[in-house]
Amino acid sequence: MFTKLADWIDATNDLVGRGVSWLTLFMAIVMFVTVILRYAFNMGWIWMQESVMFMHGFVFMLAGGYTLLAEEHVRIDVIYRPLSEKKKAVVNILGTIFLLFPTCFVIFYYGYPYVSDSWSVFEDSKEAGGLPGVFLLKSAILAFPILVGLQGIAKFIRAVNTLKS
Repeated sequence: MFTKLADWIDATNDLVGRGVSWLTLFMAIVMFVTVILRYAFNMGWIWMQESVMFMHGFVFMLAGGYTLLAEEHVRIDVIYRPLSEKKKAVVNILGTIFLLFPTCFVIFYYGYPYVSDSWSVFEDSKEAGGLPGVFLLKSAILAFPILVGLQGIAKFIRAVNTLKS
């Protein structure tokens, strides 16, 4: 039963991660066009510059769970890599319980009022001609600990299964 939950979490973060990864291509294109317009034609729009910031924020915040799924997060590989699978499972369990979950909790706890305030006024850009929907961007602050926390649950389940086998 728990393995199916872990599979669902993995699939969800894989889908989200692969989906938002396309924003990096669009971000590069928009940034390139912005630079060409600015320096070659002396033209520019604030909304275009802000869209790069939005895409960067979404990629960074929404791909956190995918990064954990792909084992591309920060770790001391010099110590971790030579360990046996069971010792790696113990490290993953302890790291998830004592580091990952508390960090996700703190980010969510302190981020919630910030996001809630933004939603209460449907915050837009403070710049004239900027993008509307800053409250949607700020919502990624809460999506990050949720997606990473869910991936932590999946890692925990798989680590426990490794110890059982």
